[in-house]
Amino acid sequence: MSGKLNKDFILKIFEGFSIQRWNDLVRPFDLVEMDKAAEKMVSAYIIGKYEESQGNKIDWEWMIYASLFDLLRKIALCDIKAPVQQMIRAKYPSEYKKLNEWVFSKYTEIISDEELLFRFSEYLDLDSNLEKSEFSLTERVFEAAHKFSSLRELEMIAPVNEKERIEPIRWQLRNNLQDYTDLKGVKMLLDRERPFQLIMKIEQLRFQTRWNRTPRVPRTNVLGHCFFVAVITLLLLRDGTEKPCQKRIFNDFFSGLFHDLPESVTRDIISPVKQATNELPGIVKQIEDELVNLELVPLMDDSYVNEILYFTNDEFQNRILVTELDGQQSSQAVSYEELCENYNSDIHSPVDGRLVRLADHLSAFLEAESSVKFGITSKQLTGGRDNILKSYSSDKKINGINAMQLFWSIIEE
Repeated sequence: MSGKLNKDFILKIFEGFSIQRWNDLVRPFDLVEMDKAAEKMVSAYIIGKYEESQGNKIDWEWMIYASLFDLLRKIALCDIKAPVQQMIRAKYPSEYKKLNEWVFSKYTEIISDEELLFRFSEYLDLDSNLEKSEFSLTERVFEAAHKFSSLRELEMIAPVNEKERIEPIRWQLRNNLQDYTDLKGVKMLLDRERPFQLIMKIEQLRFQTRWNRTPRVPRTNVLGHCFFVAVITLLLLRDGTEKPCQKRIFNDFFSGLFHDLPESVTRDIISPVKQATNELPGIVKQIEDELVNLELVPLMDDSYVNEILYFTNDEFQNRILVTELDGQQSSQAVSYEELCENYNSDIHSPVDGRLVRLADHLSAFLEAESSVKFGITSKQLTGGRDNILKSYSSDKKINGINAMQLFWSIIEE
């Protein structure tokens, strides 16, 4: 396939769906790295937005790439528990640095994007050398979100584990989070105020299995799928667009992360059911909007509610924000060419919605194709995979990317 995003890199990221977390405790449901990465970035978004509302600057581009690099590191080191890694870092810093160099070496042959490799190297070097006391605000937000999402996982599995197993870990995580309670969002989450209730709603996406009518390997849930879509959107944006503005990177990533947010209150209504009648897709969309406004919007802060609605409304359409005569802002559909030529600047808040859709389809295609290659076949899997292929002609391009070539690169051995 053309471009820098190749099959090996895509499949390596996809491994995040297979890495189990907390596998030395009783787990009533699957806890995997991809889901953890998703919840961490949802938490980071909320914590970061509260900091911005107080006039502080967050480097969102750094955080977005850090979320990808952190997942890549977890995939490479999946057999080493986090506490063990922390002990190595604290007591044997030179060996920890060598460990990060080893991690980097595992990706040099599958990442052809030299600038991305440089960013990854910088991130790992920072991870090796920076002390907690030297963290920037953005790094502290990212670290706090990491610790909070770990605490939430522990709290969700606590009821089925003996207290003696859970309490020492819970105490350590809550104690670590005390270092971050000067961040307004962290304190509100720990005090279980409104943002905590929003996180609780979004967490329901962790329990919703995709392709629910057929067994699959690996099983994927809606929340992890959203993070995978966000990451693939970011990488496809690098492939198809020269020097996207910072707001475009931010919007594309978080549009991918939140694109299935309405399903936290509607559940995943599969495409064949949505298309059972001509009018049903529009009716389902209307009901989704009503439920989002009823159940989710009241839990959102004024500082980011309109932004999340911008991410989730017309989520698969290229768009910008325009200011009307009355001062209100509204979404306006534009072409990819217009995005690049006229609106590739922060002031227009551009979104590559069609790219999010391509990443969404690629995720679904991989989910089906992976299971089929493991010998698990069903009409749902083969039909879903084939329908995705049929929706793209051989010469159809999204952001300059040949979509059919992208899908076929996954199939080819």
